[in-house]
Amino acid sequence: MNKDLLKMLDLTGDDILKILDLADQLKYDQHHGLPHKYLEGKTLAMIFEKNSTRTRVSFETGMFQLGGHALFLSGKESQIGRGEPIEDTARVLSRYCDGIMIRTFGQDEVETLAKYSSIPVINGLTDFAHPCQVLADLMTIREQMAHLDGLKLCFIGDGNNMANSLIVGGLKVGMEVAVACPEGYHPDPEVLAFAEGKPFTLTDDPKEAAKNADVIITDVWASMGQEEEREKRANAFAGYQVNEELLSVAHPGCMVQHCLPAHRGEEITADVFEAHADEIFEEAENRLHAQKAVMVLLMGGVN
Repeated sequence: MNKDLLKMLDLTGDDILKILDLADQLKYDQHHGLPHKYLEGKTLAMIFEKNSTRTRVSFETGMFQLGGHALFLSGKESQIGRGEPIEDTARVLSRYCDGIMIRTFGQDEVETLAKYSSIPVINGLTDFAHPCQVLADLMTIREQMAHLDGLKLCFIGDGNNMANSLIVGGLKVGMEVAVACPEGYHPDPEVLAFAEGKPFTLTDDPKEAAKNADVIITDVWASMGQEEEREKRANAFAGYQVNEELLSVAHPGCMVQHCLPAHRGEEITADVFEAHADEIFEEAENRLHAQKAVMVLLMGGVN
């Protein structure tokens, strides 16, 4: 692995499987009360310029379980929010801490932070990528299906950070990936260039994407920072709901995943959400285990 986890494009398929294997072991250890203090005495600085529930709790809890400590830094309350260059923040935190997790808007901010940091940087979410969530998704799929290679992953909705990361992650571990997005809401061109020539389909027809899918994944139609577009997006995505009719064209036993929070009645019906709630909340739990694996590999000297 590289020094940092900035986006799925930076990982190889072997890197992803290495993370998932360690995540499985850490989950087993936790569930069986086995200590795993790989990061004893180490500190993670957590920079939040976007609010969060799962990201903050899972990283903070994960550091505690690994024997380390996490520091919460709000963008509004830190010098970043007052205009300190990200380069200077990187160099200061590198002298205090052992790792940095950042949840922010622009991917360029994360890349710059990593460039000027001498300690590992983990992308907790940007508008371009959500690698930690997708690692948890892949972990959950593999738990239920026993493998990833050859499965069909379908994403329905906005071509956002989740779509970008799922396309790359899914293809790198040998999955077929199909994405349904309306015109004007396609995934990033860099991701589409990566997917060219691989078992990948981009369509505006949700049923075409979902046909014979082993797992269907969705996300909210208006992400954080897009609240003013909510009505416009609701119209654009009106036919992109994950419901029983859509699931009827997928494989029997098809999994449903959602990175949460979910807007029942919009991108997913309440009935489908509740029918697959066990899978969805296992996925949420696996954020903890996948991120612990990333931190151990990047900050703990484990090869």
